[in-house]
Amino acid sequence: MNKISIENLTLHYSDGTESLRNITMGIPANQITVLFGPAGGGKSSLLRILNRLNDLADVTYLNGRVLLDEEDILSPKIDVINLRRRVGMVFARPVVLPMSIRQNLTYGLEVAGMKDRYRLDEAVERSLQQAALWNEVQDRLDDPAIALSGGQQQRLCLARVLALEPEVILLDEPTSGLDPISTGKVEESLQELKKTYTIVLVPHSVQQAARTADFAAFFLQGELIEYAANKILFTNPENQKTEDYVEGRFG
Repeated sequence: MNKISIENLTLHYSDGTESLRNITMGIPANQITVLFGPAGGGKSSLLRILNRLNDLADVTYLNGRVLLDEEDILSPKIDVINLRRRVGMVFARPVVLPMSIRQNLTYGLEVAGMKDRYRLDEAVERSLQQAALWNEVQDRLDDPAIALSGGQQQRLCLARVLALEPEVILLDEPTSGLDPISTGKVEESLQELKKTYTIVLVPHSVQQAARTADFAAFFLQGELIEYAANKILFTNPENQKTEDYVEGRFG
């Protein structure tokens, strides 16, 4: 069953760039769907459309439908603030708030109206456990978040999204600046998180795409070239362009 259905989606930017061209695909619930391909293929643009961050860009043309549980999130009637709570985003570069580790996680909840200290503490522990960070920071929750290592900051950003209990998690190259150990911890977390959440990931390499994906979509110059289950796309792709990219012949 698809959590998100994308239908005939086309996107143009004001500089004349056609970032996406007639994209149609489904994103199944409780799976990791990976969007991969060379830079400039439209992967990050699609990710941003899924929680309306493209509203902040100079878009001249956007057409098609993006259904989240059968509701078109591109409709002008959609509550964008509520949408971004349902569909959380983790970026390539970790940006922690100039607060304590604990406050980084409770800030969004308090803004949303949660004041009960017990519930806030519960959310802090739950989200840090889910992001595989609890064991490393449980005794220093009141320390500045900026004191964490880069890998820990990235997992804190993931925990900050998880604290709001979204339905979908979007990740745009979340391990691109991390060491192999931190990368492994994030990837392990994703495999556990998909039991509860729907995950859409733009990986930093083809290897990461193959390691993490349940389903994978290959994008090239704004077009969806091929979309299939992991074991098909990375071992027996139908399209020659997909095979050439996976085998490292270009990119």
